[in-house]
Amino acid sequence: MSTRSHPGAVVTPPPQPLSRGLVLEAAIRVADRGGVAAITMRRVAQELGVEAMSLYHHVPNKDAILDGVVDMVFAAIKLPGADHDDWREAIRARACSARAVLSRHNWALALMDSRRNPGPATLRHHDAVLGVLRRAGFTLPMAAHAVSLLDSYIGGFVLQEANLPLKTRDDVEEVSGTILDHIRAGELPYLTEIIVDHALRPGYDHQSEFSYGLDLILDALEARRN
Repeated sequence: MSTRSHPGAVVTPPPQPLSRGLVLEAAIRVADRGGVAAITMRRVAQELGVEAMSLYHHVPNKDAILDGVVDMVFAAIKLPGADHDDWREAIRARACSARAVLSRHNWALALMDSRRNPGPATLRHHDAVLGVLRRAGFTLPMAAHAVSLLDSYIGGFVLQEANLPLKTRDDVEEVSGTILDHIRAGELPYLTEIIVDHALRPGYDHQSEFSYGLDLILDALEARRN
């Protein structure tokens, strides 16, 4: 029988050879759906359509997968450029990129500071952020304070966003309406005020709070930079 394809036939490409990178990408997809607890050798293998034993040719164990996915998440965050003239803009760009990446993979927050074998992308990332601060004149202790403060803010905001039941304008109106329905006239005046005169005003967007808070932090760091 001829093995040549007939004209117009759909040719299925051969499966991509398994690699460490493919294993880690599959693990990230698994975690995006089910969180860190979902990352097991069996589930990652199922994601790839292979037997679990075949993963061990590329990663020695689950810990290696966890280390690897953390490094891939760090690699996805934009590095602040060494030649950037404005340290604030460099740190702001990095913070916004970190928020965007971690919003897609918020499960990674529980891993990023807990792994004992940071990968090359993780180390480059930390070095680049510290480099921006040190070249801008931050003392070593102040650079450490800045990194801790910024990362705590970014991580906290990502977690808050992930848990807020307010994804759309309709969500804001529905939740606000439910709250207002349970408040008697004259009761909780300040909460009523912020709902009616702020959250329900046209153009309100909770996501803008990230930029506002970030600017406050950068202002405070600028004031203590020297």
